[in-house]
Amino acid sequence: MIFGRVKSLDAILATAEKKGLHKTLDAFQLTMLGVGAVIGTGIFVLTSEAAQKAGPGMLVSFIIAGFVCAVAALCYSELASMVPVSGSAYTYTYAVTGEILAWMVGWALILEYAVGASAVAVGWSNHAVGLLNGLGFHIPAFLSNGDALIANVQIALGATATPDLVTATQVGGYFNLPAVIISVLITGLLILGTTESARVNAVLVAIKILALTAFIALTIPVLKADNFTPFAPTGATGVLGAAASIFFAYVGFDAVSTAAEETKNPQRNVPIGLIASLAICTLFYILVASGAIGAIGAQPVSSLSGVVLAPGSAEMAGRCASIVSSGVVEPLVCSKEALVHVLDTIGWHSVGRLVGLAAVLALPSVVLMMMFGQTRVFFVMARDGLLPAKLASVHPRFKTPHVVTAVTGVVVTIAAAVLPVGKLADYSNSGTLFAFMMVAISVMVLRVKDPSRKRPFRTPAIWVIAPLAIVGCIGLYVSLPWLAILVLPIWGAIGLAVYFLYSRSRSHVGRGLDDLNDAALGELAPKVPGTE
Repeated sequence: MIFGRVKSLDAILATAEKKGLHKTLDAFQLTMLGVGAVIGTGIFVLTSEAAQKAGPGMLVSFIIAGFVCAVAALCYSELASMVPVSGSAYTYTYAVTGEILAWMVGWALILEYAVGASAVAVGWSNHAVGLLNGLGFHIPAFLSNGDALIANVQIALGATATPDLVTATQVGGYFNLPAVIISVLITGLLILGTTESARVNAVLVAIKILALTAFIALTIPVLKADNFTPFAPTGATGVLGAAASIFFAYVGFDAVSTAAEETKNPQRNVPIGLIASLAICTLFYILVASGAIGAIGAQPVSSLSGVVLAPGSAEMAGRCASIVSSGVVEPLVCSKEALVHVLDTIGWHSVGRLVGLAAVLALPSVVLMMMFGQTRVFFVMARDGLLPAKLASVHPRFKTPHVVTAVTGVVVTIAAAVLPVGKLADYSNSGTLFAFMMVAISVMVLRVKDPSRKRPFRTPAIWVIAPLAIVGCIGLYVSLPWLAILVLPIWGAIGLAVYFLYSRSRSHVGRGLDDLNDAALGELAPKVPGTE
Protein backbone atom coordinates (compact mmCIF):
# COMPACT_ATOMS: atom_id res chain seq x y z
CA MET A 1 0.00 0.00 0.00
CA ILE A 2 2.82 2.42 0.83
CA PHE A 3 3.92 2.57 -2.83
CA GLY A 4 0.38 2.69 -4.23
CA ARG A 5 -1.54 5.47 -5.92
CA VAL A 6 1.22 6.76 -8.14
CA LYS A 7 0.15 9.76 -10.18
CA SER A 8 1.68 9.46 -13.64
CA LEU A 9 3.91 12.21 -14.97
CA ASP A 10 1.52 12.67 -17.88
CA ALA A 11 -1.40 13.19 -15.50
CA ILE A 12 0.61 15.68 -13.42
CA LEU A 13 1.50 17.66 -16.51
CA ALA A 14 -2.10 17.57 -17.73
CA THR A 15 -3.37 18.89 -14.40
CA ALA A 16 -0.90 21.76 -14.49
CA GLU A 17 -1.79 22.55 -18.10
CA LYS A 18 -5.55 22.71 -17.46
CA LYS A 19 -5.53 24.37 -14.02
CA GLY A 20 -2.14 25.97 -13.85
CA LEU A 21 -0.69 29.28 -12.72
CA HIS A 22 0.30 32.17 -14.97
CA LYS A 23 3.79 31.87 -16.59
CA THR A 24 5.76 35.06 -15.98
CA LEU A 25 9.30 34.19 -14.78
CA ASP A 26 12.53 33.88 -16.81
CA ALA A 27 15.98 32.43 -15.96
CA PHE A 28 17.32 35.66 -14.46
CA GLN A 29 14.27 36.15 -12.24
CA LEU A 30 14.47 32.52 -11.11
CA THR A 31 18.15 32.89 -10.22
CA MET A 32 17.36 36.06 -8.29
CA LEU A 33 14.49 34.28 -6.54
CA GLY A 34 16.94 31.53 -5.57
CA VAL A 35 19.58 33.97 -4.32
CA GLY A 36 16.86 35.89 -2.52
CA ALA A 37 15.67 32.74 -0.80
CA VAL A 38 19.15 31.50 0.12
CA ILE A 39 21.14 34.55 1.21
CA GLY A 40 19.48 35.77 4.35
CA THR A 41 19.16 34.67 7.94
CA GLY A 42 21.66 31.86 7.37
CA ILE A 43 24.56 34.25 6.87
CA PHE A 44 23.27 37.42 8.53
CA VAL A 45 22.10 35.71 11.74
CA LEU A 46 23.03 32.02 11.95
CA THR A 47 26.74 32.81 11.63
CA SER A 48 26.78 33.33 15.40
CA GLU A 49 24.78 30.14 16.00
CA ALA A 50 27.26 28.15 13.90
CA ALA A 51 30.25 29.70 15.69
CA GLN A 52 28.82 28.65 19.05
CA LYS A 53 28.58 25.06 17.84
CA ALA A 54 31.87 24.75 15.93
CA GLY A 55 34.04 27.82 16.53
CA PRO A 56 36.18 28.67 13.47
CA GLY A 57 35.38 25.16 12.24
CA MET A 58 32.09 26.58 11.02
CA LEU A 59 33.96 27.35 7.80
CA VAL A 60 34.10 23.60 7.15
CA SER A 61 30.44 23.39 8.21
CA PHE A 62 29.47 25.81 5.44
CA ILE A 63 31.35 23.68 2.92
CA ILE A 64 29.72 20.43 4.12
CA ALA A 65 26.22 21.90 4.02
CA GLY A 66 26.88 23.46 0.62
CA PHE A 67 28.10 20.13 -0.79
CA VAL A 68 24.97 18.28 0.37
CA CYS A 69 22.82 20.99 -1.18
CA ALA A 70 24.82 20.86 -4.42
CA VAL A 71 24.26 17.14 -4.99
CA ALA A 72 20.59 17.55 -4.02
CA ALA A 73 20.28 20.47 -6.46
CA LEU A 74 21.54 18.29 -9.32
CA CYS A 75 18.81 15.76 -8.52
CA TYR A 76 16.22 18.54 -8.28
CA SER A 77 17.30 19.90 -11.67
CA GLU A 78 16.58 16.66 -13.52
CA LEU A 79 13.13 16.23 -12.00
CA ALA A 80 12.20 19.91 -12.31
CA SER A 81 13.10 19.91 -16.01
CA MET A 82 10.96 16.80 -16.56
CA VAL A 83 8.02 17.90 -14.40
CA PRO A 84 7.86 21.72 -14.61
CA VAL A 85 4.94 22.19 -12.22
CA SER A 86 4.47 23.59 -8.74
CA GLY A 87 4.93 21.32 -5.76
CA SER A 88 8.69 20.66 -5.66
CA ALA A 89 9.64 17.43 -3.87
CA TYR A 90 5.98 16.61 -3.18
CA THR A 91 5.13 16.43 -6.88
CA TYR A 92 8.23 14.42 -7.77
CA THR A 93 7.56 11.88 -5.01
CA TYR A 94 3.92 11.52 -6.08
CA ALA A 95 5.05 10.62 -9.60
CA VAL A 96 7.56 8.01 -8.47
CA THR A 97 6.89 6.41 -5.08
CA GLY A 98 3.20 7.09 -4.57
CA GLU A 99 0.67 9.10 -2.63
CA ILE A 100 1.49 8.28 1.00
CA LEU A 101 5.16 9.19 0.70
CA ALA A 102 4.22 12.23 -1.39
CA TRP A 103 1.87 13.36 1.35
CA MET A 104 4.61 12.89 3.95
CA VAL A 105 7.01 14.95 1.86
CA GLY A 106 4.43 17.71 1.40
CA TRP A 107 3.71 17.62 5.11
CA ALA A 108 7.45 17.84 5.87
CA LEU A 109 7.81 20.80 3.53
CA ILE A 110 5.62 22.75 5.95
CA LEU A 111 8.54 22.49 8.38
CA GLU A 112 10.91 23.75 5.70
CA TYR A 113 8.92 26.67 4.38
CA ALA A 114 6.47 27.88 7.02
CA VAL A 115 8.77 27.34 10.01
CA GLY A 116 11.72 28.57 7.95
CA ALA A 117 9.86 31.76 7.08
CA SER A 118 9.22 32.28 10.80
CA ALA A 119 12.94 31.89 11.51
CA VAL A 120 13.86 34.50 8.93
CA ALA A 121 11.21 36.87 10.25
CA VAL A 122 12.82 36.61 13.70
CA GLY A 123 16.24 37.23 12.13
CA TRP A 124 14.87 40.33 10.44
CA SER A 125 13.44 41.49 13.75
CA ASN A 126 16.88 41.22 15.42
CA HIS A 127 18.42 43.49 12.78
CA ALA A 128 15.51 45.92 12.77
CA VAL A 129 15.67 46.30 16.55
CA GLY A 130 19.46 46.79 16.41
CA LEU A 131 19.16 49.40 13.67
CA LEU A 132 16.46 51.31 15.55
CA ASN A 133 18.51 51.20 18.76
CA GLY A 134 21.44 52.70 16.85
CA LEU A 135 19.17 55.54 15.74
CA GLY A 136 17.95 56.18 19.28
CA PHE A 137 14.58 54.39 19.02
CA HIS A 138 14.40 51.63 21.61
CA ILE A 139 11.86 48.83 21.31
CA PRO A 140 11.17 47.29 24.75
CA ALA A 141 12.69 43.81 25.25
CA PHE A 142 9.30 42.31 26.06
CA LEU A 143 8.18 43.20 22.51
CA SER A 144 11.28 42.11 20.58
CA ASN A 145 12.09 38.47 21.49
CA GLY A 146 10.82 35.38 23.28
CA ASP A 147 13.83 34.61 25.51
CA ALA A 148 11.98 35.19 28.78
CA LEU A 149 9.00 33.16 27.59
CA ILE A 150 11.22 30.18 26.69
CA ALA A 151 13.16 30.44 29.97
CA ASN A 152 9.99 30.54 32.07
CA VAL A 153 8.56 27.57 30.20
CA GLN A 154 11.75 25.59 30.89
CA ILE A 155 11.62 26.43 34.59
CA ALA A 156 7.91 25.55 34.74
CA LEU A 157 8.72 22.16 33.19
CA GLY A 158 11.25 21.45 35.92
CA ALA A 159 14.53 22.79 34.51
CA THR A 160 17.13 23.82 37.08
CA ALA A 161 17.05 27.58 37.59
CA THR A 162 20.75 28.22 36.85
CA PRO A 163 22.14 31.78 37.01
CA ASP A 164 22.16 31.90 33.19
CA LEU A 165 18.51 30.78 32.99
CA VAL A 166 17.41 33.27 35.65
CA THR A 167 19.19 36.08 33.80
CA ALA A 168 17.29 35.16 30.64
CA THR A 169 13.97 35.60 32.46
CA GLN A 170 15.11 39.03 33.62
CA VAL A 171 16.37 40.48 30.31
CA GLY A 172 14.31 38.58 27.75
CA GLY A 173 10.95 39.29 26.15
CA TYR A 174 7.63 37.54 25.59
CA PHE A 175 6.47 38.61 22.14
CA ASN A 176 8.31 39.53 18.92
CA LEU A 177 6.27 42.40 17.49
CA PRO A 178 8.63 43.33 14.59
CA ALA A 179 8.62 39.70 13.37
CA VAL A 180 4.82 39.73 13.39
CA ILE A 181 4.70 42.97 11.39
CA ILE A 182 7.03 41.74 8.63
CA SER A 183 5.19 38.40 8.35
CA VAL A 184 1.88 40.19 7.81
CA LEU A 185 3.34 42.58 5.22
CA ILE A 186 4.94 39.75 3.20
CA THR A 187 1.68 37.81 3.23
CA GLY A 188 -0.06 40.81 1.69
CA LEU A 189 2.62 41.21 -1.00
CA LEU A 190 2.34 37.54 -2.03
CA ILE A 191 -1.40 37.86 -2.40
CA LEU A 192 -0.92 40.81 -4.76
CA GLY A 193 0.99 38.80 -7.36
CA THR A 194 3.99 36.70 -8.44
CA THR A 195 5.47 39.17 -10.92
CA GLU A 196 5.21 42.01 -8.42
CA SER A 197 6.88 39.83 -5.78
CA ALA A 198 9.70 38.89 -8.17
CA ARG A 199 10.39 42.52 -9.06
CA VAL A 200 10.59 43.55 -5.41
CA ASN A 201 12.80 40.54 -4.75
CA ALA A 202 15.31 41.49 -7.49
CA VAL A 203 15.88 44.89 -5.86
CA LEU A 204 16.32 43.33 -2.42
CA VAL A 205 18.79 40.76 -3.76
CA ALA A 206 20.94 43.55 -5.23
CA ILE A 207 21.01 45.25 -1.81
CA LYS A 208 22.08 42.01 -0.09
CA ILE A 209 24.89 41.32 -2.55
CA LEU A 210 26.17 44.88 -2.21
CA ALA A 211 26.17 44.62 1.61
CA LEU A 212 27.98 41.28 1.67
CA THR A 213 30.54 42.50 -0.87
CA ALA A 214 31.30 45.49 1.37
CA PHE A 215 31.67 43.17 4.38
CA ILE A 216 34.11 40.91 2.54
CA ALA A 217 36.15 43.86 1.26
CA LEU A 218 36.56 45.28 4.78
CA THR A 219 37.21 42.06 6.75
CA ILE A 220 39.42 39.95 4.50
CA PRO A 221 42.34 42.46 4.66
CA VAL A 222 42.38 42.33 8.51
CA LEU A 223 42.35 38.54 8.92
CA LYS A 224 44.45 37.23 11.80
CA ALA A 225 45.66 33.64 11.72
CA ASP A 226 45.42 33.44 15.53
CA ASN A 227 41.64 33.86 15.31
CA PHE A 228 41.41 30.47 13.58
CA THR A 229 42.99 28.69 16.57
CA PRO A 230 41.75 26.40 18.00
CA PHE A 231 40.03 25.64 14.71
CA ALA A 232 37.51 23.06 15.97
CA PRO A 233 37.16 23.51 19.75
CA THR A 234 34.12 21.24 19.89
CA GLY A 235 35.54 18.58 17.57
CA ALA A 236 33.99 16.87 14.57
CA THR A 237 30.66 16.56 16.38
CA GLY A 238 30.47 20.34 16.70
CA VAL A 239 31.41 20.87 13.04
CA LEU A 240 28.71 18.44 11.87
CA GLY A 241 26.18 19.95 14.27
CA ALA A 242 26.93 23.40 12.88
CA ALA A 243 26.62 22.04 9.34
CA ALA A 244 23.18 20.68 10.22
CA SER A 245 22.09 24.12 11.43
CA ILE A 246 23.84 26.04 8.64
CA PHE A 247 22.02 23.81 6.15
CA PHE A 248 19.19 26.27 6.72
CA ALA A 249 21.34 28.92 5.04
CA TYR A 250 21.12 27.03 1.72
CA VAL A 251 17.74 25.40 1.53
CA GLY A 252 15.89 28.24 -0.12
CA PHE A 253 17.25 27.19 -3.52
CA ASP A 254 14.59 24.50 -3.87
CA ALA A 255 11.93 27.21 -3.78
CA VAL A 256 13.04 27.80 -7.38
CA SER A 257 11.56 24.44 -8.34
CA THR A 258 8.22 25.37 -6.77
CA ALA A 259 8.06 28.25 -9.25
CA ALA A 260 8.48 25.93 -12.25
CA GLU A 261 4.82 26.14 -13.20
CA GLU A 262 5.05 29.93 -13.36
CA THR A 263 8.24 29.88 -15.46
CA LYS A 264 8.69 30.45 -19.18
CA ASN A 265 10.60 27.57 -20.83
CA PRO A 266 11.00 25.75 -17.49
CA GLN A 267 12.98 22.85 -19.01
CA ARG A 268 15.85 25.28 -19.60
CA ASN A 269 15.33 27.98 -17.00
CA VAL A 270 14.65 25.94 -13.84
CA PRO A 271 17.99 24.04 -13.86
CA ILE A 272 19.78 27.34 -14.55
CA GLY A 273 18.00 29.01 -11.65
CA LEU A 274 18.73 26.15 -9.24
CA ILE A 275 22.41 25.68 -9.99
CA ALA A 276 23.33 29.35 -10.57
CA SER A 277 21.70 30.55 -7.35
CA LEU A 278 23.41 27.85 -5.28
CA ALA A 279 26.84 28.58 -6.84
CA ILE A 280 26.55 32.33 -6.18
CA CYS A 281 25.46 31.81 -2.58
CA THR A 282 28.15 29.26 -1.74
CA LEU A 283 30.90 31.62 -2.88
CA PHE A 284 29.54 34.45 -0.74
CA TYR A 285 29.10 32.22 2.30
CA ILE A 286 32.69 30.96 2.33
CA LEU A 287 34.12 34.46 1.91
CA VAL A 288 31.83 36.03 4.54
CA ALA A 289 32.46 33.26 7.09
CA SER A 290 36.22 33.60 6.57
CA GLY A 291 36.01 37.36 7.08
CA ALA A 292 33.96 37.08 10.27
CA ILE A 293 36.23 34.45 11.82
CA GLY A 294 39.49 36.09 10.83
CA ALA A 295 38.49 39.61 11.89
CA ILE A 296 37.39 39.06 15.51
CA GLY A 297 37.45 35.32 16.24
CA ALA A 298 34.57 32.91 16.75
CA GLN A 299 35.18 30.84 19.88
CA PRO A 300 32.18 29.31 21.71
CA VAL A 301 30.90 30.57 25.06
CA SER A 302 30.72 28.18 28.02
CA SER A 303 28.64 28.14 31.19
CA LEU A 304 30.17 28.92 34.59
CA SER A 305 30.88 25.20 34.94
CA GLY A 306 32.77 25.09 31.62
CA VAL A 307 30.12 23.41 29.46
CA VAL A 308 29.66 24.79 25.92
CA LEU A 309 26.09 26.10 25.83
CA ALA A 310 23.50 25.30 23.17
CA PRO A 311 22.91 28.24 20.79
CA GLY A 312 19.41 29.66 20.96
CA SER A 313 18.87 28.31 24.46
CA ALA A 314 17.66 30.45 27.36
CA GLU A 315 20.90 29.60 29.21
CA MET A 316 22.92 30.94 26.29
CA ALA A 317 20.90 34.17 26.28
CA GLY A 318 21.46 34.57 30.01
CA ARG A 319 25.19 33.88 29.80
CA CYS A 320 25.66 36.37 26.98
CA ALA A 321 23.76 39.01 28.94
CA SER A 322 26.08 38.43 31.89
CA ILE A 323 29.20 38.75 29.71
CA VAL A 324 28.04 42.00 28.13
CA SER A 325 27.04 43.50 31.50
CA SER A 326 30.55 42.82 32.81
CA GLY A 327 31.97 45.28 30.29
CA VAL A 328 33.70 42.72 28.06
CA VAL A 329 33.34 43.13 24.27
CA GLU A 330 30.41 41.02 23.14
CA PRO A 331 31.61 37.71 21.60
CA LEU A 332 30.56 36.99 18.02
CA VAL A 333 28.55 33.98 19.20
CA CYS A 334 26.36 36.24 21.38
CA SER A 335 25.47 38.75 18.70
CA LYS A 336 22.05 38.76 17.08
CA GLU A 337 23.51 40.89 14.27
CA ALA A 338 26.69 38.93 13.57
CA LEU A 339 28.01 40.81 10.54
CA VAL A 340 27.13 44.23 11.92
CA HIS A 341 28.89 43.33 15.17
CA VAL A 342 32.06 42.29 13.31
CA LEU A 343 32.24 45.61 11.46
CA ASP A 344 31.56 47.57 14.65
CA THR A 345 34.34 45.71 16.46
CA ILE A 346 36.98 46.45 13.79
CA GLY A 347 36.04 50.14 13.67
CA TRP A 348 33.73 50.38 10.66
CA HIS A 349 30.71 51.62 12.63
CA SER A 350 29.05 53.52 9.79
CA VAL A 351 29.43 50.65 7.34
CA GLY A 352 28.15 48.30 10.02
CA ARG A 353 24.98 50.36 10.31
CA LEU A 354 24.61 50.26 6.53
CA VAL A 355 24.99 46.47 6.52
CA GLY A 356 22.37 46.34 9.25
CA LEU A 357 20.12 48.51 7.10
CA ALA A 358 20.75 46.22 4.14
CA ALA A 359 19.71 43.22 6.25
CA VAL A 360 16.56 45.02 7.34
CA LEU A 361 15.75 45.82 3.70
CA ALA A 362 16.80 42.48 2.24
CA LEU A 363 15.78 39.76 4.70
CA PRO A 364 12.09 40.18 3.82
CA SER A 365 12.96 38.68 0.40
CA VAL A 366 13.81 35.42 2.17
CA VAL A 367 10.55 35.46 4.12
CA LEU A 368 8.84 36.09 0.80
CA MET A 369 10.46 33.12 -0.92
CA MET A 370 9.88 30.75 2.00
CA MET A 371 6.20 31.63 2.08
CA PHE A 372 6.06 31.52 -1.73
CA GLY A 373 7.32 27.95 -1.67
CA GLN A 374 4.90 26.92 1.08
CA THR A 375 1.84 28.30 -0.66
CA ARG A 376 2.73 26.59 -3.95
CA VAL A 377 3.15 23.20 -2.27
CA PHE A 378 -0.18 23.58 -0.47
CA PHE A 379 -1.77 24.77 -3.72
CA VAL A 380 -0.77 21.59 -5.56
CA MET A 381 -1.78 19.30 -2.67
CA ALA A 382 -5.21 20.94 -2.65
CA ARG A 383 -5.39 20.63 -6.45
CA ASP A 384 -4.77 16.90 -6.02
CA GLY A 385 -7.65 16.63 -3.54
CA LEU A 386 -5.44 15.93 -0.51
CA LEU A 387 -6.32 19.25 1.11
CA PRO A 388 -9.58 21.24 0.94
CA ALA A 389 -10.25 22.49 -2.60
CA LYS A 390 -10.72 26.02 -1.28
CA LEU A 391 -6.97 26.20 -0.67
CA ALA A 392 -6.42 25.86 -4.43
CA SER A 393 -8.57 28.90 -5.18
CA VAL A 394 -6.88 31.41 -7.48
CA HIS A 395 -7.75 35.09 -7.00
CA PRO A 396 -9.66 36.30 -10.09
CA ARG A 397 -7.76 39.60 -10.19
CA PHE A 398 -4.31 38.87 -8.77
CA LYS A 399 -4.11 35.28 -10.15
CA THR A 400 -2.46 34.03 -6.94
CA PRO A 401 -3.52 31.28 -4.49
CA HIS A 402 -4.75 33.87 -2.00
CA VAL A 403 -6.53 31.59 0.48
CA VAL A 404 -3.59 29.30 1.16
CA THR A 405 -1.28 32.33 1.27
CA ALA A 406 -3.39 33.88 4.03
CA VAL A 407 -3.49 30.60 6.00
CA THR A 408 0.30 30.23 5.70
CA GLY A 409 0.74 33.83 6.84
CA VAL A 410 -1.16 33.16 10.04
CA VAL A 411 1.00 30.12 10.91
CA VAL A 412 4.25 31.96 10.13
CA THR A 413 3.20 34.95 12.20
CA ILE A 414 2.33 32.92 15.30
CA ALA A 415 5.62 30.97 15.27
CA ALA A 416 7.68 34.11 14.67
CA ALA A 417 6.02 35.85 17.59
CA VAL A 418 7.28 33.52 20.33
CA LEU A 419 10.21 31.32 19.19
CA PRO A 420 13.96 32.12 18.79
CA VAL A 421 15.63 31.95 15.38
CA GLY A 422 18.01 29.05 16.13
CA LYS A 423 15.33 26.61 17.24
CA LEU A 424 13.10 27.52 14.30
CA ALA A 425 15.95 26.93 11.85
CA ASP A 426 16.71 23.49 13.26
CA TYR A 427 13.03 22.48 13.15
CA SER A 428 12.87 23.66 9.55
CA ASN A 429 15.95 21.63 8.62
CA SER A 430 14.45 18.35 9.83
CA GLY A 431 11.65 18.60 7.26
CA THR A 432 13.95 19.85 4.53
CA LEU A 433 16.43 17.00 4.84
CA PHE A 434 13.64 14.43 4.54
CA ALA A 435 12.30 16.14 1.41
CA PHE A 436 15.75 16.36 -0.19
CA MET A 437 16.38 12.67 0.50
CA MET A 438 13.11 11.72 -1.20
CA VAL A 439 14.05 13.77 -4.28
CA ALA A 440 17.34 11.87 -4.55
CA ILE A 441 15.52 8.55 -4.20
CA SER A 442 12.90 9.59 -6.77
CA VAL A 443 15.40 10.54 -9.46
CA MET A 444 17.08 7.11 -9.18
CA VAL A 445 13.80 5.19 -9.19
CA LEU A 446 12.57 7.11 -12.23
CA ARG A 447 15.76 6.31 -14.13
CA VAL A 448 14.84 2.63 -13.70
CA LYS A 449 11.05 2.87 -14.10
CA ASP A 450 10.95 5.26 -17.06
CA PRO A 451 14.40 5.36 -18.68
CA SER A 452 13.13 6.47 -22.09
CA ARG A 453 11.33 9.62 -20.94
CA LYS A 454 12.86 12.84 -22.26
CA ARG A 455 15.15 14.49 -19.70
CA PRO A 456 16.05 18.07 -20.74
CA PHE A 457 18.58 18.05 -17.88
CA ARG A 458 20.29 14.84 -16.76
CA THR A 459 21.97 14.59 -13.38
CA PRO A 460 25.61 13.62 -14.10
CA ALA A 461 26.92 10.39 -12.51
CA ILE A 462 23.46 9.78 -11.06
CA TRP A 463 24.45 6.58 -9.23
CA VAL A 464 27.10 8.54 -7.35
CA ILE A 465 25.43 11.93 -6.93
CA ALA A 466 22.03 10.70 -5.68
CA PRO A 467 23.46 8.28 -3.04
CA LEU A 468 25.76 11.07 -1.83
CA ALA A 469 22.71 13.30 -1.40
CA ILE A 470 20.90 10.59 0.56
CA VAL A 471 23.85 9.86 2.86
CA GLY A 472 24.49 13.58 3.33
CA CYS A 473 20.88 14.27 4.31
CA ILE A 474 20.82 11.42 6.81
CA GLY A 475 24.16 12.49 8.28
CA LEU A 476 23.03 16.09 8.79
CA TYR A 477 19.67 14.99 10.21
CA VAL A 478 21.25 12.88 12.97
CA SER A 479 23.57 15.82 13.74
CA LEU A 480 20.65 18.09 14.61
CA PRO A 481 19.75 18.76 18.28
CA TRP A 482 17.70 15.90 19.72
CA LEU A 483 14.51 17.98 19.92
CA ALA A 484 14.77 18.91 16.23
CA ILE A 485 15.31 15.21 15.42
CA LEU A 486 12.13 14.33 17.30
CA VAL A 487 10.11 17.05 15.57
CA LEU A 488 10.08 15.20 12.23
CA PRO A 489 8.60 11.84 13.42
CA ILE A 490 6.10 13.60 15.69
CA TRP A 491 5.05 15.95 12.92
CA GLY A 492 4.96 12.99 10.54
CA ALA A 493 2.63 11.04 12.86
CA ILE A 494 0.24 14.00 12.92
CA GLY A 495 0.44 14.14 9.13
CA LEU A 496 -0.42 10.46 8.76
CA ALA A 497 -3.47 10.94 10.99
CA VAL A 498 -4.67 13.81 8.78
CA TYR A 499 -4.03 11.74 5.66
CA PHE A 500 -6.04 8.69 6.74
CA LEU A 501 -8.82 10.68 8.40
CA TYR A 502 -9.31 13.21 5.61
CA SER A 503 -7.04 13.19 2.57
CA ARG A 504 -7.01 9.55 1.47
CA SER A 505 -10.75 9.36 0.81
CA ARG A 506 -10.74 12.66 -1.11
CA SER A 507 -7.66 12.04 -3.25
CA HIS A 508 -8.33 12.56 -6.97
CA VAL A 509 -6.01 9.69 -7.80
CA GLY A 510 -7.77 7.42 -5.29
CA ARG A 511 -11.16 8.37 -6.75
CA GLY A 512 -10.01 7.62 -10.28
CA LEU A 513 -10.08 11.22 -11.45
CA ASP A 514 -7.46 11.80 -14.10
CA ASP A 515 -6.88 14.99 -16.02
CA LEU A 516 -5.90 12.90 -19.03
CA ASN A 517 -9.55 11.87 -19.19
CA ASP A 518 -11.71 14.80 -20.29
CA ALA A 519 -14.80 13.19 -18.83
CA ALA A 520 -13.36 13.44 -15.38
CA LEU A 521 -12.58 17.11 -15.62
CA GLY A 522 -16.13 18.10 -14.83
CA GLU A 523 -15.80 16.61 -11.34
CA LEU A 524 -12.69 18.60 -10.58
CA ALA A 525 -12.46 22.17 -9.39
CA PRO A 526 -13.38 24.53 -12.26
CA LYS A 527 -10.64 26.40 -14.03
CA VAL A 528 -10.40 30.06 -13.00
CA PRO A 529 -10.61 32.43 -15.99
CA GLY A 530 -7.38 34.23 -16.68
CA THR A 531 -5.03 31.55 -15.31
CA GLU A 532 -4.06 30.17 -18.70
